[in-house]
Amino acid sequence: MAYFTATGPDAFTPTEHVGGAWEVSEQHIAPALGLLVRAVEADRDARRDDGLVLGRCSFDILGTVPMAEVTVAVRVLRPGRTIELVEASLAHAGRDVVVLRAWLTRPADTAAWAGGALPPLPGLAETEPFDGTGTWPGGFIRSVEIRRRLLTQGRAQCWVRSHHDLVADRATGPVAATLGLVDVANGLATREPPGTLAYPNLDLTAHLFGPTPAAREWVGFDTTVTFGAGGVGLTSTVLHGADGPFGTVAQVLTLRPVGG
Repeated sequence: MAYFTATGPDAFTPTEHVGGAWEVSEQHIAPALGLLVRAVEADRDARRDDGLVLGRCSFDILGTVPMAEVTVAVRVLRPGRTIELVEASLAHAGRDVVVLRAWLTRPADTAAWAGGALPPLPGLAETEPFDGTGTWPGGFIRSVEIRRRLLTQGRAQCWVRSHHDLVADRATGPVAATLGLVDVANGLATREPPGTLAYPNLDLTAHLFGPTPAAREWVGFDTTVTFGAGGVGLTSTVLHGADGPFGTVAQVLTLRPVGG
């Protein structure tokens, strides 16, 4: 099982498991984000052999994506020996629908200085199985396994994993596999039912400071959702693996009363 099948060197067709949560006729954007990260890593590995690591991935979501073939393209905006800025775009019918700008940096052994004050996430045994399909429709939500501890309205601690490959019969690294899940954060700690208020995200920015879980492993989400009074919201998440925090995610939301 996979989210996409390759239909050309840079072309991919979604499977039923990509169906969106806001509209089932549209793609859930999460797998598309993973597809762009996979393209950036493939381009990096084709050009150089020093294993630059991704430190920031900032995605701008320019529009909705139908359940149809998409293409990806990559270009280097700022080449460098130890640091690069790379841009990747995902397009449908010649129109860009997601643009990624990724900073890559030279890896180094800094284990002697590693640490931080981010609080730990409760383990799997302390979270309950959660059926996300009770709130959200679509093939993508059906494809993931979720365990959740709901602390209060708009605040949840969760573990999420998928048993699906990103692209059928194609290798995918752990960063692309993980970032192909993280857009789910906006639906894990709902402040309002989606039938009352729509709150799609316009972007997603991930900062990574540690190794990401391997494909098919659990990814932890310590998520807080905040709604402002002027139509803008924010979903903030600390990402966790089995060994602790490894990154953060922020998503800006446009708030739209349903039927208003």
